[in-house]
Amino acid sequence: MWFKNIRAYRLSAPFGLSAEQLEDKLQNQVFQPCGKTQPFRTGWVAPLGNEGGLLVHAANGRLLVCMRREERLLPASVIREELVQRVTAIEERQERKVHRREKDALKDDIMMDCLPRAFTRSTAIFAYIDVAANWLLVDSVSVARAEELTTLLRESIGTLPLLLPEVNNSPAAVMTSWLQLGNMPADMLTGYECELRDPAEDGGVVRCRRQDLSSQEIQSHLEAGKRVVKLAVEWNEQLSLVLGEDLSLRRLRFNESLQETNDDIDSEDRAARFDADFVLMSETLTPLMDKVLDYFGGECKGS
Repeated sequence: MWFKNIRAYRLSAPFGLSAEQLEDKLQNQVFQPCGKTQPFRTGWVAPLGNEGGLLVHAANGRLLVCMRREERLLPASVIREELVQRVTAIEERQERKVHRREKDALKDDIMMDCLPRAFTRSTAIFAYIDVAANWLLVDSVSVARAEELTTLLRESIGTLPLLLPEVNNSPAAVMTSWLQLGNMPADMLTGYECELRDPAEDGGVVRCRRQDLSSQEIQSHLEAGKRVVKLAVEWNEQLSLVLGEDLSLRRLRFNESLQETNDDIDSEDRAARFDADFVLMSETLTPLMDKVLDYFGGECKGS
């Protein structure tokens, strides 16, 4: 249940659907496995898995959904090898050069031939809508996967006005200041990982792990003009994460004491534990996203 990453979107208009209404909308896009010639397919599944039939899990004004993505695994090396064989055969048999347009057509034919025999792999991507706070939080490190979910949600309900949140101060400049001046927010501690980047075009990148970020080595990079674009932090004694200049939250790790809060719930009642953990997690993540905006000068008006 516990999210590992966050891609955050702002709802630019109030979300007007109840849990029941959203459930009805999502039924039109229930997950179906890939067809024989489909490279991938997406659809909605129950967040609770086989034990829960509802596509929307509602708790404390927040609506949890889960998109399943199934794709056929067709390595590019397999396509290239078969393409070389077919092109070679044509050129030798017909004594002519196979040009790009014909190669592209051959490649498409090869994919159609191979797809029905390809293995499939499926992944589940969770997201929840915080109706009161106007947030959509997607558990994905990939921009492409997060946008697939938002696109499917928009197609399912007809409209979904979303914006990427924007802040008044440059996150890279603020995080650089945190390391240079030691002026971290009071509820945050520096971790042991960061990514530094030279703002010049084709500038260098330095990635540090298990490193004292107050060391002279790091300070030298900052004095040379590199900026912090990712920074590992601990927040409010509740979780650790890697904060990105794009406002993404990666590698979330909730403290054991927080996760153990619901340990008194009957271990055999998976639905009750799932619900309690979702409430606890969302009660942590929504305030965190609000604080992230505050750290960088607040949200821009109109974003």
